[in-house]
Amino acid sequence: MIHSRVHVSDLREHVGRTVSVCGWVNTLRLQRKMQFVIVRDNTGMVQVTHKRDYGPLEAQLESLTPESAVKITGRVVDAAQVKLGGLEIVPEAVEVLNLAASPLPIDEHTGLEQRLDWRFLDVRRRPATQLMFAVQTTLEQGMREYAYAQRATEMHTPKLMGTASESGAEVFELGYFDRSAYLAQSPQFYKQMAISAGIEKVFEIGPVFRAEPSFTSRHATEFTGVDVELAWIGGVEDVMAFEEQMLAHAIAKVTDAHGEAIREHFGVEVTVPTTSFPRITMAEAHEILCKGGWDPEGVKEDLDPEGERSISAHIKEATGHEFVFITHYPVGIRPFYHMRPADDPSVTLSFDLLWKGLEVTTGAQREHRYDVLLKQAAEKDMSTEPLQDYLNAFRYGCPPHGGLGMGLGRVLMVMLGLDSIREATFLFRGPNRLTP
Repeated sequence: MIHSRVHVSDLREHVGRTVSVCGWVNTLRLQRKMQFVIVRDNTGMVQVTHKRDYGPLEAQLESLTPESAVKITGRVVDAAQVKLGGLEIVPEAVEVLNLAASPLPIDEHTGLEQRLDWRFLDVRRRPATQLMFAVQTTLEQGMREYAYAQRATEMHTPKLMGTASESGAEVFELGYFDRSAYLAQSPQFYKQMAISAGIEKVFEIGPVFRAEPSFTSRHATEFTGVDVELAWIGGVEDVMAFEEQMLAHAIAKVTDAHGEAIREHFGVEVTVPTTSFPRITMAEAHEILCKGGWDPEGVKEDLDPEGERSISAHIKEATGHEFVFITHYPVGIRPFYHMRPADDPSVTLSFDLLWKGLEVTTGAQREHRYDVLLKQAAEKDMSTEPLQDYLNAFRYGCPPHGGLGMGLGRVLMVMLGLDSIREATFLFRGPNRLTP
């Protein structure tokens, strides 16, 4: 008789019946009279209890190793003394689907870098990490839901480019038949091209590549970007409003689906933010921070990580809000295509969004006027030749527009209180890591 597979979380509904459970051997306690095997699937753990009887089952259970893939068929029994759900399975058949080599290369005391070498085992053995990917799925679903409700079009832009794109971040160069190509460090130009193509609201969730030799807890050489571009905007405020609404919607979806589990596994309370988020200009942020003793030499144009943490703490104290938009960044630290306000051309109509002290987004109103773009590129000593395809998009009636780029891993990192983006990624890529 074939017994259909039952997930561990559903065993309570099958007390008194014979079922099959498929999963991994979590732990073995092989005593003189009894054999106890804890089996784990991705919904929970159950104890398999077998009284030694010198039969074939005893030998099979004795041969198991931790993390072996098994199918256990047996009767589900009420057992109040068992800590795992007050249930146990009395086995009738044991099928070893894949015996794990022993000993395992990692255990609960292994450091992060070595765990990343064996990421498949690391994820499998950590329910919290599996929860993280469920949270990521729900978060993306919430972002997409909001974007679709706003009638945005989901686009898939090229990751191979014929010229190195403009901004300060380095690009990866690779051989492309008889010439060089570059991995896209942002879908920026292609999103703007889509706006020029008449697609009013554009978004993309896809890979981004940055050849920065950064060894911080928040940098990766390949990550997932959430990018949005909006046409016919009245100003950069429209872009910030879109983002805060999208995040509030997605975070609410996460708390509904996973709030309790996140509390249990990560010890974090995810709060659904109220809108609108606080906004503060870069000049105001500098003023507040300098009063607190930040940047005593007065040389920092941009906020460093310490500055970001301090201004977030200040805003949290003043408003109770975990998010803050820092706006009006100086021209010197923003790309040439950010629009500048007519009344103060020393700043840009741009923003960063900080969540609990970490920058998760950069955005801006873009300069859509061809002649102004040429002027601003020249000011930054940029050659317009490699930018010709990009600049062409503005020569034939491109509407006013703006957009944002958000790092999905950073959002997860802050949301779950993780120490490093390495933990917020399935297979991390950094300057020293190209495997597994």
